[in-house]
Amino acid sequence: MSITLSNRCSTITHVDPAPRVKMADVARTAGVSVATVSKVVNGRYGVAAATLSRVQEVIEELGYEASLGARSLRSHRTNVLGILVAEFEPYSTELLKGASAAVGATGYELLAYSGGGAGGSVGWERRYLSRLAGTLIDGAVIVTPTVVEAHPGVPVVAVDPHTGPSGLPTVDADSFAGAVLATEHLLGLGHTRVAFLGGRPDLESARLREDGFRHAMAAAGVPVDEDLVRVGGYRPETADQPANELLARPEPPSAVFAANDLSAIRVVEVARSLGLRVPEDLSVIGFDNVPESALATPPLTTISQPLQQMGAEALRLLVDLIDGRERGVHVRLPTELVERASTAPPRDR
Repeated sequence: MSITLSNRCSTITHVDPAPRVKMADVARTAGVSVATVSKVVNGRYGVAAATLSRVQEVIEELGYEASLGARSLRSHRTNVLGILVAEFEPYSTELLKGASAAVGATGYELLAYSGGGAGGSVGWERRYLSRLAGTLIDGAVIVTPTVVEAHPGVPVVAVDPHTGPSGLPTVDADSFAGAVLATEHLLGLGHTRVAFLGGRPDLESARLREDGFRHAMAAAGVPVDEDLVRVGGYRPETADQPANELLARPEPPSAVFAANDLSAIRVVEVARSLGLRVPEDLSVIGFDNVPESALATPPLTTISQPLQQMGAEALRLLVDLIDGRERGVHVRLPTELVERASTAPPRDR
């Protein structure tokens, strides 16, 4: 199993590469014909057990790897799976870790490709899937795709698509239930002036998190102050202005629920710049539980999505799809509260 990271903007320069080991090199070292090595490499019958063992030892010793292009021409398969992300940021990196851990047991290799750029332009996955499908990969996991549709000739599994579940196999986490947990946590501490810093309104996960926030507030009989609801966009830089607007109000919130961790961490930084202490003056809770949340100052209370499990589950669904099993599956994994040091009862309680 191997993992290759690719980015459309990257340039890799090779200096004095080692000569590629050829099938003839394996045959000569093992004392067999090239045809015998070919049978071993391609898993065909007709090779004695002792010869098979010897050839496999030489392949391992010399580091021989069959060309993906040649392998594809022979079998119409590359034995490579793709995982496409808009960019390598904490959320997608955690998903990639899960996929890479799961791919080892499948016999496939994994190609990770970043093609959408910051924020992911609409349709980015369609363009880059067309470039990779058929010749480089046998199927793809696409993380937060903007367009959820089948692609001719290549199986696709979507993780947390913008539009929510579709006819494609889909993996996501329970954003609505997680938002309810986050809001109930703040209400349980005694906060009533709770601000919500949402994600992009066009994303299904962002809508579900706002719905969960509003549901929990209504269930507790606490009115939502619409002046305390802002769009943060899921990115730290887009959280700056709304965070400043919320915290500079004459009657600022005593708590902020940000719809992802990176925005929540930026809220903490903005609060600090305004002379507010977290959690003494302001409680902040995030969503995702990316590694940065535990390293923040103070460590961030958050809602945990099982991101690595999501990546592993998506990879398993993709292999099932390639093998003709399980179509139209939607897997929704649970979320849970991770309580750390960024939330506390309000000062006046």
